Amino acid sequence: MGLEARQAAIRTLDAVLREKRMLAHVPADTRLVPADQARAGRLVSLVLRHLDPLDACIAPYLDRKPPLPALLLLRLAAAELLVAGEDAHGVVDSAVTMAKRNKGTVRMAGMINAVLRKVAVEGPERFADLPPQALPDWIGGPVRKRWGKDVLHAIEAAHMPLPPIDLTVKPGVTLDLPHATQLPTGSLRFSAGTQITALPGYEDGTFWVQDAAAALPVRLLGDVAGARVLDMCAAPGGKTMQLAALGAQVTALDLSQSRMDRVAQNLARTGLSADLIVEDAFDHAGGPYDAILLDAPCSATGTIRRHPDLPHVKDRTEVEPLTRLQMRMFDHALTLLKPGGRLVFCTCSLLPVEGEFQVTAALKRHEGLRVIPADAVALGGEASWQGPEGGLRLRPDFWADIGGIDGFYMAALTRM
Repeated sequence: MGLEARQAAIRTLDAVLREKRMLAHVPADTRLVPADQARAGRLVSLVLRHLDPLDACIAPYLDRKPPLPALLLLRLAAAELLVAGEDAHGVVDSAVTMAKRNKGTVRMAGMINAVLRKVAVEGPERFADLPPQALPDWIGGPVRKRWGKDVLHAIEAAHMPLPPIDLTVKPGVTLDLPHATQLPTGSLRFSAGTQITALPGYEDGTFWVQDAAAALPVRLLGDVAGARVLDMCAAPGGKTMQLAALGAQVTALDLSQSRMDRVAQNLARTGLSADLIVEDAFDHAGGPYDAILLDAPCSATGTIRRHPDLPHVKDRTEVEPLTRLQMRMFDHALTLLKPGGRLVFCTCSLLPVEGEFQVTAALKRHEGLRVIPADAVALGGEASWQGPEGGLRLRPDFWADIGGIDGFYMAALTRM
């Protein structure tokens, strides 16, 4: 009946929605076989991507909002019925069985049974007419202000499907991988759920997982062969590997030892090398570097299509401290850069205050600093990606017909 996977999903949803823990910080249930672990993860993702529409389909059959344990059961079962299109009998029976096994929900098993039977019959039509899960106002407000209501709704719609998986392949390597789509920017795309570790070439280290958007900032640095390049916030190492594969002499810097251990593991698998330093970026006094990549800490709001838990856990209080940190890191990076060198600033954020506004503010703070205009078309993108300040703005609603792309901002700058 898949009860183990469903129960694991309920525990994880409780950790996210009640405890406000990011999925990355919720330990996997090692008691589950891999297939059940994967199924539990898919169920959690379905609920988080459609939480408000699911609640809207459940609410008409409730006299009052039930306690969270019962509500989570209803949400999970409704996601299976309305999003995944699972068989109603099996879903309802499993939900009732789970309710009866939990002392906190045993008295509500009859209510859960009655509600889900009605959702199974009447819910699909209601669900089809509902808008997608709305972004919280601290994200949606700035998006609407910058690009308008239609773009906001398009971004929200782009967050609903499970995202595809993108790979970056080592330069000069040609792979004949089944079911791969070659993106215009050069990344390879696979459908969600593809077992990447089973693909030919994985063990040989010929590729790594990296969203197509995240693979573009390195390309703004231009030809880095032989250049001394600082990857200022390196973990988990995708951009470090890109730089090393292009022949750069890479210094990878990160504050976290555990995250840097992951960079080392990725480099070892791919047969690439970099000088790894665990250090606070503000204490780093190396250089001067020919080029610096600053993928600054940010709200990560551009990655919601991959991390649907984020809007349910984070809030606006994190944004201002992050923007101040980004500004300080931007200024410090310039002190490590060789005159005439190139700095790429980027964030995986949808918020202009973490992207476009950071660059325009830096131009005012630093005399002689200028943006090197990016050519989106030459990179395999579209002219609409180019911002008036010269950077690139990517949004999840771009490439919607082929699976979208993460929200990202990036700009290359130089100063004599």
